[in-house]
Amino acid sequence: MQNTRQKPRVVILGAGFGGLTAAKKMADFASVTVVDRHNFQTFLPLLYQVSTAGLAADHVAHPIRGALRKTDVQFQMGSPVSIDHEKKSLTLDNKQVLDFDYLVVALGSANTDFGIPGVVEHALGMKSVHEATTIRAKVMRSFEELCSNQDGSVFSISVIGGGPTGVEMAGAFAELVRGPLKNDQERTAKRIHINLIEAGPRVLPMFSEKLSQHAKKDLEKLDVKVYTNTAVKEIKADSIQTQDGKTIESAITIWAAGVRGEPAASILSLPIVNTRIDVEKTLQVKKYPHIFAIGDVAGFTGKDGRFLPMVAPVAMQQGRWVAKQVKRLVNKQELKPFKYLDKGSMATIGRHKAIVEVKGFRLVGIPAWFAWLFLHLFYLLGGRNKIGTIADWTWNYVTFDRGNRHIMDSV
Repeated sequence: MQNTRQKPRVVILGAGFGGLTAAKKMADFASVTVVDRHNFQTFLPLLYQVSTAGLAADHVAHPIRGALRKTDVQFQMGSPVSIDHEKKSLTLDNKQVLDFDYLVVALGSANTDFGIPGVVEHALGMKSVHEATTIRAKVMRSFEELCSNQDGSVFSISVIGGGPTGVEMAGAFAELVRGPLKNDQERTAKRIHINLIEAGPRVLPMFSEKLSQHAKKDLEKLDVKVYTNTAVKEIKADSIQTQDGKTIESAITIWAAGVRGEPAASILSLPIVNTRIDVEKTLQVKKYPHIFAIGDVAGFTGKDGRFLPMVAPVAMQQGRWVAKQVKRLVNKQELKPFKYLDKGSMATIGRHKAIVEVKGFRLVGIPAWFAWLFLHLFYLLGGRNKIGTIADWTWNYVTFDRGNRHIMDSV
C-alpha cells in the first residue's frame, strides 16, 4: 500500500496547457516529472501569427524548465515507448525508465486528414513552430517570385477549415497582403488571393449564427473569398478539387480542418475511442485507474454526448482537476466526476475585428478585439515573450507593417 507520508510519484506526458497546469498544481504534494519530446511549450493559439509574419517564432515558445523553475517539478526530454502496468514504469525513447504511482497522459493532438487524398503530400499543417515558419517562408518566397514575374498571373493561398484557427489565419493573411505586401509591391499584392474553405454551412459553427455571419462579412471586407458548403475531395500541388466538381486554384494550401488525439497515445496500448483515450467521468483511463488522460487526447464527453473541444480552457481545467483527484487518491478519498465550465469562445478576424460569445453575452468589433488581445497575452508564458509580443503587436498596429517577413528555412 502507498505510504501516505511519502510523496506519490507522478509522471506527466506532455507539457502543453494541461500538462504544465497539472504539474504546478501537484508540485506541493507529489514528486512530479514532466516528459515532453521538446524542451519548450508552444503557445498554439498564436501560432498562426508566426505563419503570417505577425510575431517572431520565439515569442510563442517558452522553455519548459523555465516554466517549472520555481517548483520542485522535474523535466525529462523524450517520448514514451511503452508502459509496464504491473511495475508501473514508463520507458522513453532514450532508454530512460521512469517509475510512477500515477501517470497523466496530456499528449495533445495532431492533424487529421479524414482520408482525403493529397492532404499529407500537398497541404501545410499548423501544429508546430517549424510548420508555422515553413508556411511563412513559402508565402514570402512565392511573393518574391511573383514580384519577379510580371506576366499578370495570380497567386492563391487557401485555408481549409472554417473554425477559429482557419478564420484567424485567413484574416491575418488578408491583412498581410493588404498592408505590408501592398506597401512592398502594390502591383504584386493585388495578384494574391485568399480563400477560406469550409465544408459546413457556415464558418465558426461553435458561435451563434448571428456572430458567424458577422465574422464572414468581416472576412469578405478583407477580400477573403469564403466558400461554405464546400467539401474537399482532393488536394493537388496547385489546386483543390471539391466534392461538387469545382476546381479552386491554390498555390499554397493550409490545412486547418481538423485534429485528432496525438497518435503517440496508441503506442501506450491504452483504450482508444475515435482517436482519443477512453476515460471515465473521473478522467481515469478505463481499466487503468492509476492513469489519467487530459486535454485534447482525452475522450471525455460533455452533457451533449459529444467530446469536449480541443481547446486550452478544457486542458487547463482538466489539469487542475486531475491534481485534485490525485490528492484525493493519496488521502484515500472518493473521486468525483469532472465537470467542464464553458467560459465562452472568441476569435479575431483582423484589426478591430473580433467576436466574443459567453453564454448569452455577445461582443463584436473593437471591444471584442481588445478582449482577445488581453486574454491571449495573459496566458502567454514568460515575461520575455509577453514583452516581445506587445512590442510586435504595437509595431504592427502603429506602422501597418510586419517586421517578421523573413525567409529563414533551409531551402
